[in-house]
Amino acid sequence: MLIEFVSKWETGSPKNDEGRGMMKNMNALVRAEHLSEERRTEDGFTLIELLIVMSVMLILMTLAVPQMLKLTKQAHETSAVQSVRTIGQAQLQYSSAYPQNGFACSLAVLGGDPKSGAPSAESSQLLSPDLASGQKAGYTFAITNCTKVNVNNHDMITGYEITAVPNSVGRTGDRGFCSDENNAVRFDPAGATNCTQPIQ
Repeated sequence: MLIEFVSKWETGSPKNDEGRGMMKNMNALVRAEHLSEERRTEDGFTLIELLIVMSVMLILMTLAVPQMLKLTKQAHETSAVQSVRTIGQAQLQYSSAYPQNGFACSLAVLGGDPKSGAPSAESSQLLSPDLASGQKAGYTFAITNCTKVNVNNHDMITGYEITAVPNSVGRTGDRGFCSDENNAVRFDPAGATNCTQPIQ
């Protein structure tokens, strides 16, 4: 509307100064109107565009989160199997270093702080502190079912079972793992310690 008025005014060609001044003002108004229209188109995203972007992000997250959870559980299980093997190796080293004791019947005996002094039968320093504490990568570890014999009035551990169970079955891991003095790792698909199936 303003543009039509300006174009009519221009065709009329007013001769007085007042008309020219008015013409300049009108041109400035037209330019300001054009600029405000351009700014409106450059202001940013509309609400609909933002909702579409958020919907796409939610769909991608819905697809990615279960896959991430699955990968995390697999990583925890792989770490648990490796930790069970590490404990088995530490048991063999303990048995060699302290033959009168046989094997250790607790993770604390296989652990210990190197800063506290030389290794001993009660603190052999064969395991890292996190594994000796019994908690690592979403699993709880323990040495159970120890069998012992009495040799010269001294208990000697001749058998044991290492267990590793998920802290939360289905979230930190699906399977439980076990091993014994033969160092064969088996698993329980239910996440407990009834390990009957060998690791392939």
